[in-house]
Amino acid sequence: MVKAVICGAQGKMGRVLNDIISKRNDIEIIGGIDINDTTPYADFEIFKSPSELKEKPQVIIDFSHPSALDGLCEYCLTNGVPLVIATTGYSDEQKKLIRKVSEQIPVFFTFNMSVGINLLCSLAKKAAAILGGQFDIEIVEKHHNQKIDAPSGTALMLADALNETLDNKMRYVYDRHSVRQKREKSEIGIHAIRGGTIVGEHDIIFAGRDEVITLSHHAASKEVFAVGAVNAAVFIAGKPAGLYDMKDVIDLG
Repeated sequence: MVKAVICGAQGKMGRVLNDIISKRNDIEIIGGIDINDTTPYADFEIFKSPSELKEKPQVIIDFSHPSALDGLCEYCLTNGVPLVIATTGYSDEQKKLIRKVSEQIPVFFTFNMSVGINLLCSLAKKAAAILGGQFDIEIVEKHHNQKIDAPSGTALMLADALNETLDNKMRYVYDRHSVRQKREKSEIGIHAIRGGTIVGEHDIIFAGRDEVITLSHHAASKEVFAVGAVNAAVFIAGKPAGLYDMKDVIDLG
């Protein structure tokens, strides 16, 4: 039984994690972290910071805010605790910190915990390898009106995967309204839409001469992300130091 702590325990995803974990027999919650509210809602205590935890967990699952990263990394490094990072919106410097920390402890980091999204990413890379420079590539992501970061971390993850497949020759274009010129072949367009209660939708459009191929993923609820995070937590507990992602958990070929 893996002993886990949820960072962001009072948030929507924190509560979904609690619900999912309560129905499993391979992982249990022994504590929560939430800077805003420590009122318990289940049979575990919630603390304002990792340093207040009364028991050392075997893994911490983070669904909180990028501002919590420094404190989490410090605690996990000091105590040798694996970290599952499911938060988005990190700066380049924070991403560097995540990679550096993974040299000493196991860190699971991906911009999207959904198995479907990771399959989409794999399919997109195969499509890019075949279509090459013959098709223009555009990514459209849609999320609810409360999401702060744009474009989404998942959209950037998809763009990075495509760019890597194309020998990192592409540049990202986020907004076209201020540039009155023809689209260049070296561009990957990334577009963010915010509205209503959209959980998460990502379309990768390959537009060629007289034909268009679109790869899509639509999430019906946030549970798909929570299930992936729990699977990642069980997977990473006891692993050696390193940077892990969903490809290590599932076989995408």
